[in-house]
Amino acid sequence: MTHIKVIIPAFNEADSIAHVIQEIPDIVSEIIVVNNNSTDDTASNAKKAGATVLTEKKKGYGYACLLGMEHIRKQSKKPDIVVFIDGDYSDYPKELTKIIAPILNDNIDMVIGARDENLREEGSMTPQQIFGNWLATFLMKLFFSAKFTDLGPFRAMKYDKLLELNMQDKTYGWTVEMQLKVLKKKFTYTEVPVRYKKRIGISKVSGTVKGSIFAGVKILSWIFKYSLK
Repeated sequence: MTHIKVIIPAFNEADSIAHVIQEIPDIVSEIIVVNNNSTDDTASNAKKAGATVLTEKKKGYGYACLLGMEHIRKQSKKPDIVVFIDGDYSDYPKELTKIIAPILNDNIDMVIGARDENLREEGSMTPQQIFGNWLATFLMKLFFSAKFTDLGPFRAMKYDKLLELNMQDKTYGWTVEMQLKVLKKKFTYTEVPVRYKKRIGISKVSGTVKGSIFAGVKILSWIFKYSLK
């Protein structure tokens, strides 16, 4: 039986986190919510919904993901697959089975849930998100002949391959770092079109000018860093 764990970074997602946890398929052995210095009831709501709750006081998407990975590293039984999903309920957690299918059926190393334009709810992605995704994936195609169309946070990867990436980014560059390192190491990857809806609450990244600018700078810096290697 395939052993699957889910990591959910969460900052002030009290209104959405239980919905995400409850809709994750039963094939998952552990749901790990990393409470990223929330000031609301994110942690207690996640625990009530049945998740393992960790606390990372240093703010940053990457910090939260890294703590989730460290939690797994300390366990005696390691998973075959690790899935990442946001805690804002913009993704459809039940589509996890679609995300992991290429790994199970075709031995693919990493799968990105691509937020297909025809499947996403109107207004679910801001103009800056849409442009940022286009620019990042265009540059990856230009520099690395990549076939990515999205930096979607709903993604799955073989655990042993994930460890080989030696992930480092602590904040906004986590997703693009993962994809760039997959390209550099020539791991196999694919995308699966997924539905996407308006999140519950306001985005901490794309919902603010500051967040959008910092995310854009971080993503571009990772791409140019790797293009020069």
